[in-house]
Amino acid sequence: MSSRKRSIAEVLDNTEQEGPRHTRARRSTSPTHNDTRPGSPIALSYTPTTQAASRAVPFQQPAPLLTFSYDDSHTLEFTNAAMRYYVEPPPRAELSYGYERWVRRPDERGRLDSLLRAYTKVRAQGVVGAAGAEIGVVSWRGVMTRILTAPYENRDGWEMNVMLCDGTLYFEEHLTEARLQEKNNMPSHQRTQTYYGYSFESWCAASEPRAVPGWHGDVNTNVQWCSLVKTKLGATRLVIGGEVDCVRDRYDGRNDTMVELKTSMNIRGPQDEQRFEKKLLKFYFQSFLLGVPEIIVGFRTPKGQLTTLQSFKTMQIPRMIRGKPDSWDPQICLLWGDEFVTWLRQTLASWAGSGGPERVWRVKFAPGVGVEIVMLNDAETKDVGGGEERVGFLPSWYWKEIYQRGEDDVKSDPGSASAGTSDKLSSANTRLPASLPTGWQI
Repeated sequence: MSSRKRSIAEVLDNTEQEGPRHTRARRSTSPTHNDTRPGSPIALSYTPTTQAASRAVPFQQPAPLLTFSYDDSHTLEFTNAAMRYYVEPPPRAELSYGYERWVRRPDERGRLDSLLRAYTKVRAQGVVGAAGAEIGVVSWRGVMTRILTAPYENRDGWEMNVMLCDGTLYFEEHLTEARLQEKNNMPSHQRTQTYYGYSFESWCAASEPRAVPGWHGDVNTNVQWCSLVKTKLGATRLVIGGEVDCVRDRYDGRNDTMVELKTSMNIRGPQDEQRFEKKLLKFYFQSFLLGVPEIIVGFRTPKGQLTTLQSFKTMQIPRMIRGKPDSWDPQICLLWGDEFVTWLRQTLASWAGSGGPERVWRVKFAPGVGVEIVMLNDAETKDVGGGEERVGFLPSWYWKEIYQRGEDDVKSDPGSASAGTSDKLSSANTRLPASLPTGWQI
């Protein structure tokens, strides 16, 4: 059978879709491609992974803004109540322990609400600028990880919703009701494998430093400790939030003692090693984006018995896999991320006259091919809101806060209103010299 590379539209036609099928996408290899016709999808191919990155894209060291917690009922509070300290687990700990007492928070739409509460809090303090106009993207860490690693994803497609409001792009993963039902009714074996990861965290994370090794409380996935950081990809400033598993010994407001906990199957041969090195791509970016310096991996048997612990320094991981078969290159991911965000901003700006800032776009990621974007119609936008008090997918309280703030800015400086949008686009499209240092150092 002859083989050929499928177009983005062909790949997406084979994935689950909602609403009427959109017109066939047009391929573009340029990040500056625009199409001013709303409802007509346009596409961008992934950065090639078979050659070195054409330029170096700098990434600024993530600077912590604040932390927040969710309690056992998943109520948001701006404290460190949910913070935990790393304690080495006992030898051969059983990761199946406590499974029957697991309090599992159901999967739901990936709303930005709590992240926006935190962002609003630091913006009011002037930490990211009184008006926040310089921020190009606000997103959860998980979504940014999936965006950056997309060129190397060859199996799972996914979708996200996007809004461009007051010069800032907001990203929210899109999950259909069918997909949510699938995630909440996973097969028994898959559910058990998922639990092993949470159980490892309970064996390793205690409520006080230097605790006695052992079980540190039954798993309740409502409880989380999160960090909000600001950083910069190329010329785009980002605010990113994500969960942090624990810290080593102390926490003084910086991210230099934070630890990410992961589990993986024992490596029994070359194929297992290759699979693990591919997993390291997501492990790396999940920690890299929040500035977490250490990842501790617990290797286990198929039945969930812990066998080995290994600590990885986040910034050393790319060197570990460099030059190996099917290895990945973080510079490819950063180049793709920079081009994607620039292209996305220009595309949405070109469609701005066809719908106000309340308009929602859908970006579809096709494995091995690229992305497609289309503006949602009114019915699809209403579905994104889910019957909640929202404008698009943004909570109504935040929407009012954005545009009330904008009115106040204009009153205090009337001459700034006409230049606002063009200045933001000009800033976002500025190319930095390739001679700038690549990546950040801990």
